[in-house]
Amino acid sequence: MKDTLKPGLKYEHKFLVPPTKTVPALYPEAEEFLAMPEVFATGFMVGFLEWACIKCLNPHIDWPVEQTVGTHINVSHQAATPPGLEVTATVELIEVDGRRLVFQVEAHDGVEVISKGRHERFIINRERFDARIGEKRKPGT
Repeated sequence: MKDTLKPGLKYEHKFLVPPTKTVPALYPEAEEFLAMPEVFATGFMVGFLEWACIKCLNPHIDWPVEQTVGTHINVSHQAATPPGLEVTATVELIEVDGRRLVFQVEAHDGVEVISKGRHERFIINRERFDARIGEKRKPGT
């Protein structure tokens, strides 16, 4: 963590929604998803909001030795966005509690607000994190 990691950091991230980020593409194995409208999927929208938060944080941590993982998300998805529209995420770091980071997040599709809420991330040491995941994979443990 660098000294610059403080509440008040803001970031804006833009993304042109392709057909591959719509509900039918979320789980192509699921016939229920395939039958749904071709609009920006909530699952992909959550990932987009996380991406914006990661982009906001990386200059303020020892990337890539330190990384952040999402630990909590509480957002609305209040409007549908068809492919071809550009979405903009605006994120602000509002709390730093040790390695726990809290963001206020919002997304807009150029027509209307599509999401608002909060997102928490946690700073990890990638090497230690990978070691713990490796232990989880071992048979019999």
